[in-house]
Amino acid sequence: MRKAWAWLTTAGTLLLLLLGTAAPASAHAALLQTDPAQNSVVASAPTSVTLTFSEAVTLDGDAVRVLDPAGKPVDTGNAAHAGGKDDTATVGLRPGLGNGTYTVAWRAISADTHPVGGAFTFSVGAPSTTSVSLSQANGAKADEVVSALYGSGRAVAYGAFALLVGAAAFVLLCWPRGAANRSVQRLLMGGWVALLAATVAVLLLRGPYERGSGLGQVFDLSLVRGTLDERLGTALAARLLLLAAGGVFLSLLVGRLGQEEDAEPGEAASTGDAEEDELRRLERRAAERPLREARLALGAGGLVLALALAATWAAADHAAVGIQVWVALPFDLLHLLAMACWLGGLVTLVAALRHGGGAAVAERFSKVALVSVACLVVTGVYQAWRGVGSWDALVDTEYGQLVLIKVGLVLVMLGTAFFSRRWTARLRTAPAQEVEQVDVVVGGRSAEAADADAAGTGTGTGTATDGTAADPVRREQLARQRAAVAAAGVRKAQNGTPVQAGLRRSVLIEAAVAIGVLVVTTVLTNSPPGRVAAEVAAASGTAAPAPKTAAKSVELKLPYDTGGTEKGAKGTAVLTVDPAATGSSRLTLLVTDGSGQPVDVPETQVSFTLPDRDLGPLAVPLTKAGTGRWTGTAQLPLAGEWVAAVVVRSSDIDQDTETKQLTIG
Repeated sequence: MRKAWAWLTTAGTLLLLLLGTAAPASAHAALLQTDPAQNSVVASAPTSVTLTFSEAVTLDGDAVRVLDPAGKPVDTGNAAHAGGKDDTATVGLRPGLGNGTYTVAWRAISADTHPVGGAFTFSVGAPSTTSVSLSQANGAKADEVVSALYGSGRAVAYGAFALLVGAAAFVLLCWPRGAANRSVQRLLMGGWVALLAATVAVLLLRGPYERGSGLGQVFDLSLVRGTLDERLGTALAARLLLLAAGGVFLSLLVGRLGQEEDAEPGEAASTGDAEEDELRRLERRAAERPLREARLALGAGGLVLALALAATWAAADHAAVGIQVWVALPFDLLHLLAMACWLGGLVTLVAALRHGGGAAVAERFSKVALVSVACLVVTGVYQAWRGVGSWDALVDTEYGQLVLIKVGLVLVMLGTAFFSRRWTARLRTAPAQEVEQVDVVVGGRSAEAADADAAGTGTGTGTATDGTAADPVRREQLARQRAAVAAAGVRKAQNGTPVQAGLRRSVLIEAAVAIGVLVVTTVLTNSPPGRVAAEVAAASGTAAPAPKTAAKSVELKLPYDTGGTEKGAKGTAVLTVDPAATGSSRLTLLVTDGSGQPVDVPETQVSFTLPDRDLGPLAVPLTKAGTGRWTGTAQLPLAGEWVAAVVVRSSDIDQDTETKQLTIG
């Protein structure tokens, strides 16, 4: 128990030190700035739109689309990197764009292979109404069915990798004879087939997942080619080639080690003659040498294959971008291999305990599991520090919450592993199980006595001399007794001793929790790390919202000049927001002329935009309430620095738009 507490205390201390000193870094591409700026109003139409991201992105031809107020495309297509910088995206615009609000929809693949996307607006001359919905323009959201299948494929791939590598490591390190066991062979082949199928599925689903299309485009070869051109596609293709080599490795593993029928290694009983004992020891070592050499060669080849397979995840995920990539990549490889040796080995241990694996096998795996857990703790703490970045992100972001869930599941596994080690120690120290005789009694007589009667050698009451051996009914009864004895023996051999049964139950619990760990790990790899929000806020210079104070009305005075000569062409629009708070607010718009008197104009409009959250413009319907006066109700859902836009039209062709900032708390 003291050792267990020491492990937990050490891991907790490392977590405190690393998370407490975290610094910002990047992972998952985030949009840092745009030109034109989001929600800005420019005097003349730009010739292009340029976006800058927090990390390198991969683009396709329609990665950036620009739509006019009517929803028609006005970009020239073929988005590219601006100035050859791989963290930018730019697209040209058609000449002669008119005034109004334009919508930019973008999507890209970040350097860690995750699709990202979004939409924003800018205006030329003055804001206008637009038929384009920002939520509809954002094409980064995947189809729900495709997304579910894609996530399931990734989870199956992780589990299959753990099973394949863990089972092979278990055979090589703990139970060479297990290569001849049908259950172990099924585990090895099942892991290989599942990883192959999951890899093909992810490769086919990647294109529709990125583009938000449905299952109908799964077999679109153009999408598959596009995926193969990406970092993830290259990794998936490499994984398929490695699996072909893995199939050859499995055939050698089973074909070579599966031929060994030797008992568990151990010292032969001494004969009392020193020379004869030494001769037997040398003969045994000579006989075992080919097996040792085969295990060494297979182990070296298997390690290279396992590292290469793990690299197809590490090189195409969070570890490949951000800070300290040179440390993150090897740590990610070690984390994946340790996870596979522990979790995949647990499943194989269950099969071993049911098919002849004794205390020596359980003891060897206990040592392998201890090293794997130590490696998982060290690499896992580093990965958590690198991905979360701060204490606030640990509890306030989805990524941080998933990390906490994974830590909790791993602690449950460690607790169960503690009991597994205790069962292993008891199994090692328990005396050899004595062969028990199962005595099936029928009519007060044992099965052995019945067998003797059947052979005509019984003695005492009811021996063969009474004629029962020749009785067909009696022979059938004795046959049933012998079958019952044999079945009882088989069941006992399968269930083993109570200590073996206890160890098997403990290992099964560990394996069940391991499934949850794999699911959470899959979700983690597809979630943006907690550092991203802080980095984007810092890069954009976004200030925190002002503290909320008691709600009160705010009056904004916006001088305007439509450029016309008619009455009301020049004056002041006074907008009152009561209260200036989130939720429902009463609006009053008063239009006055140069002398300060209310004046009627043909039309007025009011809208609100929250640039920090990319929200708006939110138009407010107005109702005429008297000379130069309009009223309406605004619904402002979030606190922050909003921009109010007031449009005054004095004739069919003369109008002006004025904006002013106000704080909604």
